[in-house]
Amino acid sequence: MTVKSILLAVTGLTPQVLTETLYALHQQGQVMPIQIHILTTAEGYERARLTLINDGWLPRFYEDYALAMPEFTEQHIHILRQANGESLVDIRTQTDNQAMADAITEWIRCLTADPETALHVSIAGGRKTMGFYAGYALSLYGRMQDCLSHVLVSAEYESHPEFYYPTPYSQVIYGNDRTRKPLDTQNAQVMIADIPFVRLRHGLDEALLQGQSSFSQTVSKAQLALGPAQLSIDLKQCCVTAHDTVIKLTPADLAFYSWLIKRQLAKQVLLTCPNEGAPELEYAEQYLVEYGFIKGELGATDRTLNALQVGMSKAFFEQRKSRINNKLQQTLAQASSSYLISAVGKRPLTRYQISLKTEQIDYL
Repeated sequence: MTVKSILLAVTGLTPQVLTETLYALHQQGQVMPIQIHILTTAEGYERARLTLINDGWLPRFYEDYALAMPEFTEQHIHILRQANGESLVDIRTQTDNQAMADAITEWIRCLTADPETALHVSIAGGRKTMGFYAGYALSLYGRMQDCLSHVLVSAEYESHPEFYYPTPYSQVIYGNDRTRKPLDTQNAQVMIADIPFVRLRHGLDEALLQGQSSFSQTVSKAQLALGPAQLSIDLKQCCVTAHDTVIKLTPADLAFYSWLIKRQLAKQVLLTCPNEGAPELEYAEQYLVEYGFIKGELGATDRTLNALQVGMSKAFFEQRKSRINNKLQQTLAQASSSYLISAVGKRPLTRYQISLKTEQIDYL
């Protein structure tokens, strides 16, 4: 499968960071993007549109180096917006900051949704907070093929309003200071600095990967999935709390889950699934004690009691295990792994456990 490269740049008042990044990618033999996106403020939009498109600096770069133009128009320059849809003119208030973080997060979520693309995020331009949120968002949503970078430019040429990239021919500009020193653009040094980042995408549940979510919500969910496992069991309320999430279970399922856990806490031998046609009477007796804690006095019409009259069958054991695991996975997604009833060993010696330590389990 051929992966298509997309470049996403955050820019502010210096749109030339885009052409500088493209030059460095070309010089260092990296894959050139087939599509470019810019995230910026309202003023940044005007500067990028007027210089890169109207003044022709972007097509000029591609012509100078005989490269094929990528997909890029005014529609690829995106103004970061407030929650009410108004354009962000600058980032000066907490509200501006939150809106910027949410918008950048959403763009990176969308651009990493297609498995046939590789996203390159450049944080060379814009305010420092813009670069921070772009890098953080890529850490949350980035895949193995995605990368993060900053561009390094010779001091005399950095942020110079007339410098957009080192030209393959001599072109004189004058220093952007009192000296007005003549500078030749072909002598400028520009390079890409790759920034390693931790990929946390596996810690996000499917809802966050598929649907829009704020930056703070995404961070909270990722933290939830990656934080230490902790389980609280409340037999009275018929629920468990895992990763700070309350999960309701049926009395029959909670009794089974609690029964397995109490055996582990007591250092008893891990359970095996009963054989087909050979119900385990001891299992049934132990389980019904736990079931009684939850349901109280059992009547003759109780379906669970009737199902266990001759012992716990293979079907009963597997049904309870499957229902509990499905509920945990649906609620906790990737964070569920520590709480699942998991198999240990190979058949016919397979036993079942919950991968939690004693100090991670609390009964209310």
